[in-house]
Amino acid sequence: MSELITYHAEDGIATLTLNNGKVNAISPDVITAFNAALDRAEEERAVVIITGQPGILSGGYDLKVMTAGPKEAIDLVTAGSTLARRLLSHPFPVIVACPGNAVAKGAFLLLSADYRIGVEGPYKICLNEVQIGMTMHHAGIELARDRLTRSTFQRSVNNAEVFDPHGAVVAGFLDKVVPAEQLQETALSAARELKKLNMLAHKNTKRKVRKALLETLDKAIEADKGHMG
Repeated sequence: MSELITYHAEDGIATLTLNNGKVNAISPDVITAFNAALDRAEEERAVVIITGQPGILSGGYDLKVMTAGPKEAIDLVTAGSTLARRLLSHPFPVIVACPGNAVAKGAFLLLSADYRIGVEGPYKICLNEVQIGMTMHHAGIELARDRLTRSTFQRSVNNAEVFDPHGAVVAGFLDKVVPAEQLQETALSAARELKKLNMLAHKNTKRKVRKALLETLDKAIEADKGHMG
């Protein structure tokens, strides 16, 4: 398994830790490693925890790839949106333990999970695409529309509003905020609780609940392949 994502499995819980530089940029290789880790977690029937380094979940897509050319940008966004769709329909519970900033694709990881825990501190959680000159992609719009509150959706997507962790709970990016030193144990505790679910019922119910979203994302991903920007 690539060191871009380390995989630690214990007691039916698989922890996937992003490890790609100071902002944990999401590159094609990171997405490949992500999918391989999810394959393994699914085989092991494990509850998944996704986390990053102290202070950062991810700052978003690798800008070197995004600025290399239109094809490279579209390919990376397509792979990232497909990953989000996979997380949303993953047959076992997915937790994100967000240790700090979650920007752009980092924030979309939060919107793709079943339960999201953040940490107290001066951290930024936002969809900053408009701020940095990128028109939001269709799949991102639809994911944000589904998971954020109505007023937050407009402010977040159109205005690139930045939320602190507590504001991110109100907005719909996070479910809970804890002191940084409690993040790992809080995530493990949540995973242990989720392990008690009937996993077949969890999978079938989640896919029913998200059926319309998943169908909308499929159409959005196809639309983004043809045109972005």
